Amino acid sequence: MGSDPLMTAQTPAPWPVKRAASFPCCVLSPRLFLSRSVKRVGAASTDDKALPCVCCVCRERGLSQYPPTAAACTTITPAAHFPPHDDGLAHFGSTLARPTRDSCADTPSMTAEHAKLARVRQANTARSRRPQRDASTSRSDSSASTSPERGYDDEDKDSVMLQSNDSLSSLAPSVSPDSDDEARRRAIEEQNRISPVSRLPAELIIAVFAKLSSPADLKNCMLVSKTWAGNSVGLLWHRPSTNKWPNVKSVIQTVQTANTFFDYSSLIKRLNLAALGAEVSDGTLKPLSSCKRVERLTLTNCTKLTDLSLEAMLEHNRYILALDVTNVESITDRSMLALAKHAVRLQGLNITNCKKITDDSLEAVAKNCRHLKRLKLNGCSQLSDRSIIAFARNCRYILEIDLHDCKNLDDASITTLITEGPNLRELRLAHCSKITDQAFLRLPAEATYDCLRILDLTGCDQLQDSGVQKIVYAAPRLRNLVLAKCRNITDRAVMAITRLGKNLHYIHLGHCSRITDVGVAQLVKLCNRIRYIDLACCTALTDASVMQLAALPKLKRIGLVKCAAITDRSILALAKPKQIGSSGPIAPSVLERVHLSYCTNLSLAGIHALLNNCPRLTHLSLTGVQAFLRSDLLAFCREAPPEFNDHQRDVFCVFSGVGVQRLRVFMNTNGGEDVDNEEDPFSLNDGTMYHEDEDGDNMVVVTAQANTMAIDEEDEFGNDSEMAGQD
Repeated sequence: MGSDPLMTAQTPAPWPVKRAASFPCCVLSPRLFLSRSVKRVGAASTDDKALPCVCCVCRERGLSQYPPTAAACTTITPAAHFPPHDDGLAHFGSTLARPTRDSCADTPSMTAEHAKLARVRQANTARSRRPQRDASTSRSDSSASTSPERGYDDEDKDSVMLQSNDSLSSLAPSVSPDSDDEARRRAIEEQNRISPVSRLPAELIIAVFAKLSSPADLKNCMLVSKTWAGNSVGLLWHRPSTNKWPNVKSVIQTVQTANTFFDYSSLIKRLNLAALGAEVSDGTLKPLSSCKRVERLTLTNCTKLTDLSLEAMLEHNRYILALDVTNVESITDRSMLALAKHAVRLQGLNITNCKKITDDSLEAVAKNCRHLKRLKLNGCSQLSDRSIIAFARNCRYILEIDLHDCKNLDDASITTLITEGPNLRELRLAHCSKITDQAFLRLPAEATYDCLRILDLTGCDQLQDSGVQKIVYAAPRLRNLVLAKCRNITDRAVMAITRLGKNLHYIHLGHCSRITDVGVAQLVKLCNRIRYIDLACCTALTDASVMQLAALPKLKRIGLVKCAAITDRSILALAKPKQIGSSGPIAPSVLERVHLSYCTNLSLAGIHALLNNCPRLTHLSLTGVQAFLRSDLLAFCREAPPEFNDHQRDVFCVFSGVGVQRLRVFMNTNGGEDVDNEEDPFSLNDGTMYHEDEDGDNMVVVTAQANTMAIDEEDEFGNDSEMAGQD
């Protein structure tokens, strides 16, 4: 063991042995000793036998040994042993020189004489300690904690416990181990007096309470303690129930009550009055303007509301994130200007059918509410390109925008929305009748918009093949594409759509009567992950197309309304079990919804097979199918909508939910006499799609024609893209 400056000082004579009550801190509290000594000495093991005793008295008396033993320390009275400071052994000496709250909690009270001797001791050794330390060339393991290399000079300067004068130890008040144990026991009891659940942090308690779905459970939690009440009341009032008038009155009365234990008006974050609709008036909303932390305000169909109450609500609330005033036609620019001024954090706005809101106020909203992500302007036919371009250029975080039936919009606003919206994910332009191919052909030639997933162009009847080709090239990751009632598109546009490949899940081509079996065959071949396809009123399609569609392994919904050329052969193909992969097992069809209204060539046998081989079927539309206009079968049909006329009611035949199940049972028992004797058209072990070879040959010819058209289409589209680039 190396020399220690502390060891060079005079060592006082040992005190009388008191084995019954003479244990140093290391022996009295082994756990405390181990935790401190590992940190101080740097030992790699916490084994008692591998660690020296580094308590203050043992170090001073030169008793730092391996291992520490009670015999080595029994010559030291416990009066000199003060429990270590919470900051570590570096503060052993400063515990007495500079008593702190922690040290005072763990050590006996220091007498006045004790403090005086400490100051004298520090003054006598201050000048001699530095030379001694500089002269020392080696350190033992027990003295390493005071060496300059360990970086504890600052602590040693104030240390009085590390000096050679033993007067402090000899005159210190005696402390009994029993009193230490008693104090420790009382501290543990005080800590355990509080329930462990009550010591959980507020964030964890709130996370647990958030799992409770019943308001009654949250109310019971509030009765446990003030802590639980404070953590559960926010969840209970976060979104108060306002679907009935008594609930609304109770909420209004509570937020208007003064001197409540909780500030309920600041707890409400979501306020939804849509369930009351037209019953809500300005007198209902105005008292709620005291709720100044509302984040989502839903006023759908509250047609009696005016700017008077909504403007007051917005002026007192700067935390609005989403506002929905669908069908509140009395709302004008006043409310929108108040929204633009106060709701700078706005992320969602729905003003569907608000006819009195103009471009002026929406332009202000676009310039001030730059965090907008979702925007619904359905039916606002008074809007022009000016407000839409303002949103595109100022709100760069827009994810979804719905411009359904905004008939005044031109190509310029659509082009700007796509080019200026790097995060645009959903674009709905249904019935924007002024949109032409130029809205997409003006896009930069090499630009791609990978975020765009949903594009709805329903009723854009000026759109042609070239526009579809361009948008498919520009947005290669489109998942949902709606081209219903785009009557000018042909198989050439369908060939372009096949470039989407496995990304395409939803395709709507209803009323595109110029599409033929050739385009459908190629679509099925290259886009084999289609889940929903609607080909209603595509009158040129035959059984060949439906047989191809039946091969789609994930097809859940198919619409073939008024495809009058299809027969039972198509229905049997849809019902046929599918083979999973090229060599996988045979599995039943996963079809869920089938629309076959006005397919007049269908018979009872085909539908019976469809019911028995599609276990997931929940919706079957057979309106106008003569074979099903029987009273015994119509008994399972759902009611016709009230707006239907007499003729529509007579031919209405739609089965859904439980009605499909009951129809299946009925046809398998009582109602299927005319089909029970027919031979089963296929079995679960039969994975082929066609019954006769000539059908397969016909589809090979159709596929060859589709490939030829695809090659021609690629060449022609290349010329189109070059022209677009020059523009």
